[in-house]
Order: sequence, then structure tokens, then C-alpha cells
Amino acid sequence: MKSIFILVFLWMHAFGFSQQILSERERAMVVDEILETRLDSLLPALMDDAGIDMWILISREYNEDPVLKTMLPSTWLNARRRTILLFYRNQAKNTFEKLAVARYDVGNNIASAWDKEKEPNQWKRLMKLIAERNPTKIGLNYSQDHNIADGLDKTDYDAFIQYLPKKSHSKIVSAEQLAVGWIETRTEREMIIYNQLVDITHDIIAEAFSEKIITPGITTTSEVEWWMRQKVTDLGLETWFHPTVDVQRTTENLVGHLYSFSGRPGDMVIVPGDLLHCDFGITYLGLNTDCQELAYVLKPNENKAPSFLVNALKEGNMVQDFLTKNMVVGSTGNEILAKSLEDARNAGLQPAIYTHPLGMYGHSAGTTIGMWDAQKGVMKDDGENYPLHYNTVYAIELNTTVSIPEWKREIRIMLEEAGFYGKEGFRYVNGRQTELLLIPRVKQHIEN
Repeated sequence: MKSIFILVFLWMHAFGFSQQILSERERAMVVDEILETRLDSLLPALMDDAGIDMWILISREYNEDPVLKTMLPSTWLNARRRTILLFYRNQAKNTFEKLAVARYDVGNNIASAWDKEKEPNQWKRLMKLIAERNPTKIGLNYSQDHNIADGLDKTDYDAFIQYLPKKSHSKIVSAEQLAVGWIETRTEREMIIYNQLVDITHDIIAEAFSEKIITPGITTTSEVEWWMRQKVTDLGLETWFHPTVDVQRTTENLVGHLYSFSGRPGDMVIVPGDLLHCDFGITYLGLNTDCQELAYVLKPNENKAPSFLVNALKEGNMVQDFLTKNMVVGSTGNEILAKSLEDARNAGLQPAIYTHPLGMYGHSAGTTIGMWDAQKGVMKDDGENYPLHYNTVYAIELNTTVSIPEWKREIRIMLEEAGFYGKEGFRYVNGRQTELLLIPRVKQHIEN
């Protein structure tokens, strides 16, 4: 009953009601219920799609496979000793087994299948389970193209090969498609919750980019960054990367792309007339957000942003539109990138697109659509050949360079928003920025 209440509560948040962060116990309940659904309803279908009837994940404590880590219950913060998970799908009989070759049940979802008193050797017990089921293909987590699907370490791989009968070696295949499918695919309930996560992210940015936090002429960019990080901690949440805040202004020249990611001044004083940009994301309920927004610091007697900055933001929104229009199931990231850049350039824009999967990890597994330093397409080992799938989430991350005659320079409009791609097409998880945040907020009852 309580879980139903939590779900309804999250639905309320999705429609704009006041936010509330769940307690640790409530979070654990939600995380475990989602995991149960994913294991029982999603995973068998993913195994069928990948053509793998047995999936084996092996990890040791504090050296967890990134995929196995997402299968641990809420009370398991790490694997224990050597944890081996075995999933067996018999499509003909429509059966599905979830076994742990471990000393313990792995939560309520995966039962222990190893009695050490009867068989002291963990590897021999694993081999017996494999022999009893006689799978056609044994999927292991090794991959050149997807880092998150490459979690099996050499020590455990060597031990597995040593114990597995040679006649079964030919059954071993990379489980990269299955692993990526598990990581990238979102369930209906996860998407209800995702709306709330992005809403919380937007709220924190809006507060950070306000007169409550920023006093022009005094507050520095690094102070805003640390305020954002402290705010997340105070809410009982986590950040998956340190927030960044940077400034563009009339007295500065546009520098290279690398400046936006590394090497910018760390303690600039924010002054009236500045265009502020932040990059910020949180981790909550097993999911991650990644968001970039812009704010303008009003000069004396201004009550709105200059039209040239308003129009520049519109150009950034146009690049977003060209990208999301070209997101078509089955297309590779390089195909989507090339078409989107072509469309934007034909419209007179100067775009750069570096959109990545988002979900259980911030830089998650799935279809990579460009990188900031690879605008002609990413290489194979960055996931270039992996096609776009339904029920996936992306950080729609990009920029456009805009010439500003009033400032005698170019600026870069950098945007990032969480977007969902499903059978009905693309949508933003919780909207996108179409207007600049203003510092301070305009007081409607005061006339300039």
C-alpha cells in the first residue's frame, strides 16, 4: 500500500506540485520495486532480443561490474566477496531463472544457488549450474565498443575459462548488446520518476541563478558551484560530477570548446551584463540528470535580457529541434549527427552536437550522437554502430556559436536537457529552457 502512495505522490510532482525528497527507507522501497519489475519483465525480453539464453555476471567486492552494480538491492551498496549472477532464459518453455552463485540471496529477487558446505568451490558450483541447463549461448560482459558493458575483469575471466569445459568455450559470446539494453532501457515507472528528478534539477538551477544566491559584484562563479553542490547534499542527494558555472561577457573573446569543459577561470566575480551558464546533474532513485541552462544578470534600469541574447537562445533551441527531429529508431549516432548538423548549417546556424545516453549512469550506455571533439562522427569504440532504440533517455547536449555585434564578439549558447525517445517519438522529460533566467527576478510591481 505504501508503495502505491509513493507512486501517486511522484505523479503529483510530475504535474507541478511541491517537491519532496523521499526518506532513505522510502527510496529503498521504490528502488527495489523497480528492480524487481526490470528483472522479471524487462530482462527476459532483452535476452530474447539479444539471442542469449544464459547471462553470467561476475564481480568481486569493491570492483563491481557496472552492470552488476545496477542489479544489487538497495541494502547492498557493494557486491559481497565474489558475487556471481546467472540468468537463464528458456524461451521454448517460457521460463526464466535468476540465480546467485554466492553465499547469500541477493535481496528478494535473486536466490542463492550455492551451498558452500556441499560444494566448497564456487567455480565448480557455477559449472554444474551451467551444465544442468546446457545453454546455447553464454553471454559475458566484455566489449570493445561500450565501456559499461566491459565489466568482467581478467582474473575472473581467466578463472571462468579455466573451469568451463573446452567443449563449451564456443558458446561464449560478448553480452554487450544485452548489457547496453539493460542499462539504456527505461520502464514506464522509471519515466514517471524521471520527471521528478529533472524537475528537482531545474529548481536547484533556478535558485542558484537568482538574487537569493548571486549578488552581482560580490558573488563568484565558484561560490555558486559550491552552493549547488551543498544544496544537493543538504537535500540528501548526490551529484555525479562537480557543478560548473562560467561567464560570457562583452569584454571577453570566445575561446575554444575545451574552455567550456576545462581550464576556465575558477573564481570570476559575476557582474551586471554577464551571460551565465551552468552544467549540473543529480543522482536520485538510481537515475541521473544532466542539465545546462543560461541566465542573464540585469544591468541597472534593465527589466529584461537584451534582444540579441534572447534571439541567441532561440538559435540554440533551433539546433535542439533539428537534432530531435532526426532521432529515428534504428539510426546510428553518426547518422543522426550528420543529418542534424547539415540541417542546422543549412539554416545558417553554427552548431556542435555531443549528445549522450542518460540513465543509470550520467554518461550512460547506448547511442552516442557526436562528441564535442568529434563533429565528423565518433569512432567505433565509442558506440558509433549502436542504433537508437525506443524507451531510452538522452542528455540533449549541444551548442551553437552566435555572432553578437553589440558585444563585438561571438558567444556560445550551450544547452543540455533530458529527453525521452519512445514509440510516440521524442519528448523532453521535464521541458526545456526557452527563456533566459534573470538575475534578479523582475519585480512586476516596481516601475523603472
